[in-house]
Amino acid sequence: MTVPRATLPEAPKVELETIRETRIGEGGFLAVRRVELVVVQDGARSPEFTYDIIDRHALDACVMAAHHVDEGRVWVWLRSSVRPPVGLRSQEVGSSAVLWELPAGLIEPGENARAAAARELAEELGFDVPESALAELGPSGFPAPGCIGEVHHFFHVEIDPRTRTEPDGDGSPVEAGARVIAIPLEEALAACRRGELRDEKTELALRRLAEVLS
Repeated sequence: MTVPRATLPEAPKVELETIRETRIGEGGFLAVRRVELVVVQDGARSPEFTYDIIDRHALDACVMAAHHVDEGRVWVWLRSSVRPPVGLRSQEVGSSAVLWELPAGLIEPGENARAAAARELAEELGFDVPESALAELGPSGFPAPGCIGEVHHFFHVEIDPRTRTEPDGDGSPVEAGARVIAIPLEEALAACRRGELRDEKTELALRRLAEVLS
């Protein structure tokens, strides 16, 4: 039964019991943990079921909104990103293999989120900023909790466009030839509404940035 509420209630208490686990695809960028699980809730146990979970050596990621003000307008910096999963289904979803995105990257083991954000800004945009300049942009969250436990950490930072150098990238084919642009924040949000800027973590960060700067 659905009960109307004025506030978000506490989530139901559930325990997951792992019966067995195997790993598939070790050695690549991603691996799959195939687990046999039982859900335990209020003393009741579910039937055993199989669930596949995506895993990788560095699980969490940071997302950065770099911005500056010019003639009274806020500009944000985007980067073109080659996304093979998108390109391989381009006829179905009506998109090329390239998306415009805010810079983002994995947090390496032993690295904190703010340090990773500063490193990725230099690698992907060419801005060298101290960790202390990065401010949190709302809480962290799970982008695809149905298949991966990855957490996204959001940051924003005001930069000086005159300090930008050509970024090195990570040397992979998907980052070779990437373009870096700056566009007004309101134009980026309009592109989200038109379905032209389709990366969801980018749209979320842009909307949060607009709230913070308003």
